[in-house]
Amino acid sequence: MKKLMILLTAIILASSVATVVIAATTPPAEVLYTPKMGTVTFNHTTHQELTDCISCHHTGDYAQCKSCHGVDVKAPKAKNAYHIQCKDCHKEMKQGPTKCKECHIK
Repeated sequence: MKKLMILLTAIILASSVATVVIAATTPPAEVLYTPKMGTVTFNHTTHQELTDCISCHHTGDYAQCKSCHGVDVKAPKAKNAYHIQCKDCHKEMKQGPTKCKECHIK
């Protein structure tokens, strides 16, 4: 009986950890940025299909951009990082918005 309880406890613990890991690594379908210029809606799902995660999440973790950009003096400000990353990729791929009002919607 004691072995069965230990086994059941281990199974419940493993299932709980797996659930938390899956929930923590499931990215949002869309990300909204709300700068003064107008709201930018970033379709995360579409971009996941176009490139690998490390292209944007260049540090290897999946933290939000503003956790470094705009905080760490060595990192470019968030606005500059977004503009460089997004616009340069859109120009290179010859698809996606590259002008202000194409992303920023009031």
